[in-house]
Amino acid sequence: MGAPDPGKARLIDVELDETIGRAPPDIEHERAVAIFDLVEENSFCPLGDEAGGPYKLRISLVEKRLVLRIARESDEEVVTHILSLSPFKRIVRDYFMICESYYQAIRSASPSQIEAIDMGRRGLHNEGSQLLQDRLKGKIELDFDTARRLFTLVCVLHWRGS
Repeated sequence: MGAPDPGKARLIDVELDETIGRAPPDIEHERAVAIFDLVEENSFCPLGDEAGGPYKLRISLVEKRLVLRIARESDEEVVTHILSLSPFKRIVRDYFMICESYYQAIRSASPSQIEAIDMGRRGLHNEGSQLLQDRLKGKIELDFDTARRLFTLVCVLHWRGS
């Protein structure tokens, strides 16, 4: 049996289950945008899945763990992966702090100050994306851009005030 079709190694749907909880409208909007961006462009394939995708991803939070349930387009379950969120705690906290600084700087700082803060923000986002990609190594094959989009969604999930 050959390798899965790379055109099918992708997500076609991402759903947040009820464990995520509702958030204020502006955060719900950010979640929707993060999901849209992830589904719009991604490369995603559970390792060892010979049948291939496309895939649906259902995300939940259980006891400070990120649960990724992967299914086929037909809803046939493929695999579930559980990741501790502890390794992401510092990066997400620092990312939110620098984002707050960035939004404040936009109002009053010079363009060079804004650019410096934005470079730091992007650097932390890249660090979190790399950590996510490393944590999924051997479980899910995804490119760095997909890891960035998925990390954005992880951040938005934390944004609910937890």
